[in-house]
Amino acid sequence: MNEMSKYIEHTLLKQDATKEDFEKLFQEANEHHFFGVCVNPAYVKDAVKKVKPYGVNVVTVIGFPLGANTTDVKVFETQKALSDGADEIDMVLNVSKLKDKDYDYIINDIKSVKEACPNNNLKVILETDLLTKDEIGTACELCVKAGADFVKTSTGFVKGGVGAKVEDVKLMSETVKKHGLRVKASGGIRDREKALALIEAGADRLGTSSGVAIVKE
Repeated sequence: MNEMSKYIEHTLLKQDATKEDFEKLFQEANEHHFFGVCVNPAYVKDAVKKVKPYGVNVVTVIGFPLGANTTDVKVFETQKALSDGADEIDMVLNVSKLKDKDYDYIINDIKSVKEACPNNNLKVILETDLLTKDEIGTACELCVKAGADFVKTSTGFVKGGVGAKVEDVKLMSETVKKHGLRVKASGGIRDREKALALIEAGADRLGTSSGVAIVKE
């Protein structure tokens, strides 16, 4: 197995993805022994059938891509995803509440979702393209307080956004790893050089739709 494969969550979150696109995703994930696939909630059941027999995990997104769903809706989405067979949950932080410094809201939002998936990894997508360095640090600290398992850079849906940056991943890693949390880099990871730089900066997982190209380089 390619050493890089264990980092990769092979991702397909496009709004216009077809059945053929998903079949290709699942086949590639199985063939290259990726850590997991990351799909929208409607495709969790399909993913479970297609990749779990090959030891590939199923990751799904909650409150995606804006993070502005109410907490009870995020909790319901999480419960439904788990009942459909999802292994890990990637929820989107409410960026507006962070900007407004409504930190109690953020902590409660994350904590409530974590309570719905106590035995599964919860990753919190910070959407770093929209945040200052101070806000990234604060968001990481709130994730620690709320009991999340990972902090994650991006949805990949910010118009004109860069996605995962080495300096952001380094900052996130330095903030959370001493508390036992891990880091997922996602957004704009298209080649092996970038993937290796992000791992070097502290990324434990890579969310990318270019996983095949990365492992074949």
